[in-house]
Amino acid sequence: MMTNIKIFSGNSHPDLAKRIANRLGLELGKVTLKKFSNQETCVEIGESVRGEDVYIIQSGCGEVNDNLMEMLIMISACKTASASRVTAVIPCYPYARQDKKDKSRAPISAKLVANMLSVAGAEHIITMDLHASQIQGFFDIPVDNLYAEPAVIRWIKSNIPDWENSVIVSPDAGGAKRVTSIADQLKVNFALIHKERKQANEVASMVLVGDVRDKVAILVDDMADTCGTMGLAAEKLQEAGAVSIYAIMTHGVLSGPALKRIADSPLKCMAVTNTIPQDESKTQCFKLQVVDISAILAEAIRRTHNGESVSYLFSHDPL
Repeated sequence: MMTNIKIFSGNSHPDLAKRIANRLGLELGKVTLKKFSNQETCVEIGESVRGEDVYIIQSGCGEVNDNLMEMLIMISACKTASASRVTAVIPCYPYARQDKKDKSRAPISAKLVANMLSVAGAEHIITMDLHASQIQGFFDIPVDNLYAEPAVIRWIKSNIPDWENSVIVSPDAGGAKRVTSIADQLKVNFALIHKERKQANEVASMVLVGDVRDKVAILVDDMADTCGTMGLAAEKLQEAGAVSIYAIMTHGVLSGPALKRIADSPLKCMAVTNTIPQDESKTQCFKLQVVDISAILAEAIRRTHNGESVSYLFSHDPL
């Protein structure tokens, strides 16, 4: 039994928080989250946290700004109430795509979020598949960037019948490192698609680098938002002679026309993890499957609390 530990959940993803708490054999801490009539966030921690190791689970999804503010206030409230350490567990890091100045006068919002978390009183961050792993360098506190990779490999082996005859494909050059790692572990080949963007969320042209003829193509990326790239990549792979096409994403944001694009695409199936709630999307799109990563986050919390190494989770999926 773990002692001196409290786990609180924000409003963004209570289902994932419940799964994590159940996995650890703990109850979620009592917290009241509501809004005043002027839309200000009100947080009341309903039990003592003095001297406790506190974990606050809040994902950067849905009403992103409200959820971020809620998390900051919860961290501050626990810190003010004399918690010994406050760890922010952020399965999907908000503003992760705004991580560099890609044009003049552009803000680096991911760095701003990092500053806000530190100032609020977070002393440790646990997150998953950051859009750019350099975001860890925006913090002066320890950051554990966990990988969904072990869960993805398990899903491929148990859900794709002829995965031995597959090619792991990255829909952009940025994900090349991710796909080579997965391809090496599965002992299969990899390919990548080079894309040129006209503007954000709009792709101009695509070139496939690698051979997928008569192979099962598995697209792997860290985030699926409007799924424009995903749809075009699937069509490109079909033209190139792939037998069947699957896609696996860590963060299924699935905004705007995403679900329609998945349904209309040549994809046989698309898997996303539950770093973001998918209950509604699943009912609307029959091609969508969800990979549960609560075990990885729960094990990271347990190891952090007990002062054990977390690096084991980078290459192993906790059973």
